Amino acid sequence: MGIKQLSLFAVPGIPLIQAGDDLAAMLLDALATAGLELADGDVLVVAQKLVSKAEGRAVSLSSIQPSAEAIQLAAETDKEPAIVQLILDESSKVLRARPGVIIVEHKLGFVAANAGIDRSNVEPDSDRVLLLPKDPDRSAADLRARLESALNIHLGIIIADSVGRAWRMGTTGMTLGCAGVEALQNLRGRADMFGRILQVSEHAVADAIAAAAELIIGEADEATPVVIARGLDQGWSEQDSKSLLRPEKDDMFR
Repeated sequence: MGIKQLSLFAVPGIPLIQAGDDLAAMLLDALATAGLELADGDVLVVAQKLVSKAEGRAVSLSSIQPSAEAIQLAAETDKEPAIVQLILDESSKVLRARPGVIIVEHKLGFVAANAGIDRSNVEPDSDRVLLLPKDPDRSAADLRARLESALNIHLGIIIADSVGRAWRMGTTGMTLGCAGVEALQNLRGRADMFGRILQVSEHAVADAIAAAAELIIGEADEATPVVIARGLDQGWSEQDSKSLLRPEKDDMFR
């Protein structure tokens, strides 16, 4: 049996992204400048902030008129009313709230703190915050189509963000959107090393890739928001990130 190997490479030279930028073209330019070539089956992990910025998802807080509900919730959580209003606008349900944090069910279906709204790595001389992409799976699919057409290869694309988890400290990478990646691998019916048939095992492949890439993407001033993951032989699946969402009826934390 051959040795299994996963390699991760940061793509250097990604410029600051502005609304309306052609992200696919900028990635191709960065790859060419760095002398990097994508290979068949590679997965390109792209930080959510690049996609949100390119799609114009930055919002000025001064443009937001908080509702009475937002003002009340802001007082309870010691948060700015304008930010709370955006959290409410981006969410389908508030699940928990305490000073400093509001846990919500995002309109995209997953549970997140503060609806994923963030100020980190947004220009400090503005009052803007960054919202998540409206449709990360569509964003991933569009990026995949552009890059595959330009390079004539099969690729997986993951749009990743860092999130906390209900039962663990710290943050880790999570897939917000994907294309070409087997997001959730169903292992039920396969045998383990001793021949026992697996009954419930499913592997969150896309989240595992996002978490690995997050080690390079980082959380602070690393400025490496795009990572190539090689050795996984992806690029063929038609799954999207929705396969990773646990139905509410099966969710013991909601």
